[in-house]
Amino acid sequence: MDRALILKLIDEVLNETNAHTCCQNGVCTDHLCVVHNKEGVRNIVSSGADRISAGVGVGTLEFDPALARMIDHTLLKPDATKQQVEQLCAEAKQYGFASVCVNPSYVKLCARILKDTSVKVCTVIGFPLGATSTETKAYETQQAIRDGAREVDMVINVGMLKSGEHLYVENDIRAVVGEARRHGVLTKVIVETGLLSDEEKVKACILAQRGGANFVKTSTGFAKGGATVGDVALMRKVVGTSLGVKASGGVRTQEEARALVASGADRIGASASIKIVTGEKEAAPSTY
Repeated sequence: MDRALILKLIDEVLNETNAHTCCQNGVCTDHLCVVHNKEGVRNIVSSGADRISAGVGVGTLEFDPALARMIDHTLLKPDATKQQVEQLCAEAKQYGFASVCVNPSYVKLCARILKDTSVKVCTVIGFPLGATSTETKAYETQQAIRDGAREVDMVINVGMLKSGEHLYVENDIRAVVGEARRHGVLTKVIVETGLLSDEEKVKACILAQRGGANFVKTSTGFAKGGATVGDVALMRKVVGTSLGVKASGGVRTQEEARALVASGADRIGASASIKIVTGEKEAAPSTY
């Protein structure tokens, strides 16, 4: 890869990304600020954002149906029960979410529950480490599609990327994309930004493009760090309009979601669900 080009991309993003400069001492001085303007997220959606994703347990708050159709409703905890997954699907049908995202063992259950609805089933491949073999990821993709998955989120082999084994990483992505594309299934590539330098993030995005992916995604939510405005801006700069960008990991408030979308995210992965979309505030931490 051309290291000079990679460093140039990083420099451009660092110069362009100066988040929330309108805010001084907690006061916003810009009436067009998407972080503090209540209608900002709707304006962004109408300008081309595709989805926002979030997790189980949402309550029955007043909800914007147009925004609901942008949500990937997610439950990937290792201790997620069948009952919780069933609840996830029920909420997805009730609110008209775009998809549910679950671990592979629950794909068949979700596909059965969501049959004859507009809600898609998404699952994860090589999750959460990305360190399984390419052949294993390809087979896992095949099985997920047979079980009813319509979108797959695969984790790159982070160790191989950091070792400079770029062809391996590209072929790893290409193997999953090949299986998915044969069945019209969308592929998102999780690059795990919290473990990468800026230069490595750029390389990962370029490899995802070369591998034929539909999206690049920031994080699994299981490693250190999570989605940041800077990472999303950098990823968007690299992939342009050819790929979507999904911000995932640590997104808990509507303000954070708006900032990420404003920086270039097409989707946002989170576990705060309707709290993000409605702007409901999280309860203050207990002192007990």
